[in-house]
Amino acid sequence: MELDVTLLSRIQFALTVMFHYLFPPLSIGLGILLVFMEGMFLKTGDKQYENMTRFFTKLFAVNFALGVATGIVMEFQFGTNWATYSRFVGDVFGSALAAEGIFAFFLESGFLAILVFGWDKVSPRMHFFSTIMVSLGSMFSAIWIVVANSWQQTPAGFHVVGEGINARAEITDFWAMVFNPSSVDRLIHVILGSFILGAFFVMSITAYYILKKKHLELSKKAFTIALVFGAVVSFAELLSGHFQANTVSKTQPAKLAAFEGHFKQNGEGADMWIFGIPDEKEESVKYGIKIPGGLSFLLHENFSTPVTALDEIPKENRPPVVIPFYMYHLMVGFGIFFIFITILGLYFRFVTKSIFEKRWLMRIFVFAVLGGYAANQAGWIAAEVGRQPWVVYGLLRTSDGISKAVIGEQVLVSILMFSFVYILLFAVWVFVMNSKIQHGPEEVMMPAETTESGLLEAASRLVNPAGYSMLGDEEENTKGAK
Repeated sequence: MELDVTLLSRIQFALTVMFHYLFPPLSIGLGILLVFMEGMFLKTGDKQYENMTRFFTKLFAVNFALGVATGIVMEFQFGTNWATYSRFVGDVFGSALAAEGIFAFFLESGFLAILVFGWDKVSPRMHFFSTIMVSLGSMFSAIWIVVANSWQQTPAGFHVVGEGINARAEITDFWAMVFNPSSVDRLIHVILGSFILGAFFVMSITAYYILKKKHLELSKKAFTIALVFGAVVSFAELLSGHFQANTVSKTQPAKLAAFEGHFKQNGEGADMWIFGIPDEKEESVKYGIKIPGGLSFLLHENFSTPVTALDEIPKENRPPVVIPFYMYHLMVGFGIFFIFITILGLYFRFVTKSIFEKRWLMRIFVFAVLGGYAANQAGWIAAEVGRQPWVVYGLLRTSDGISKAVIGEQVLVSILMFSFVYILLFAVWVFVMNSKIQHGPEEVMMPAETTESGLLEAASRLVNPAGYSMLGDEEENTKGAK
């Protein structure tokens, strides 16, 4: 049986990208929360804020290391499985990836050592500055990766030279390439999604401590910071999704039609499916719940304006529907859940002031972080599968982008090898992160002079500088005096 090289290469790249994407969103989201935590320490002098920053910095460092290690693999695939694609986009991606190295990687790596090891070696303000730089570096990395990916979705600022497998895109306008029609909307959506994951990661760990009645004061403060931040960015993500949907409707109408299961144009308003089972053969959504005209209202603010349907796209240019439809709805569903649960949390935290006594709600927050991971993964799957059959939209088909010298057996063996290594890496990541979480943050140590026994000892020294025991028996004091 002959193996499909294109399908296997796509599976391999999906495997490596999805595994890698467990780590960058958490680095971005946790990085900005470290800035808030350490900023609160500098503002208030409260050692609880310092200790929570130290604790979450350890988790950040472990996650950052895995992100770097798994990201390198994807670049090798460009030259092995996707040689024709790499030749076509090389001039475009080269500038974006070089910018990532200069503006992001060096910034992150240059200040990461100070963030992790510099607590007692540099001034508090310098350490805070390093925390900000590491956070910005993680975001700059996302900027250039999203710019490169967005160029594949909506190419701009280029011209094509050469023909056939030797064709390549060359940049004619760097800033048009950077600010291509989808880059800004997609970047905002990705960054906000990472912020949500970071917030729910902190809430998950601190809710676990609260349930176990461990590190209570620190956990309540950290949970509150993450809850407020999570509520804000969850609302912002809803607005971002609306603006991005408008952009996709103009630049990639077939993708939006797949997201929404909009198979047929009837000249009237397009429905919005809340849930359903898409059937590509019959070109319909079965057993679903819909808002009549809802998609038209979302895009055009009325219920009757037609929206491009899949039957208006040539069959050879249509994306698959099932995967984008389910992944898109999964992402949106979790987004609504994040808004609901954070609003509920804010009510119990600031209105009734009873959130930490509601164990059922704390249990929800412990596991809600899994939704953050699922939503980030689902969003990327929907975006990438919805772009098919194009690897560069409208210019290069996925089937034309693979390497001509690679055979299916080679790709299959490499998939099995990567899977084995990634299982081991995942196990190591879970083990190390769990070990650090179980150990928990260091307890706040008060200076000896501020404790009750310390005050008694200090008072004793002042009254009896010769070292006599002011609290011992009288005979010992007499011997000491002699």
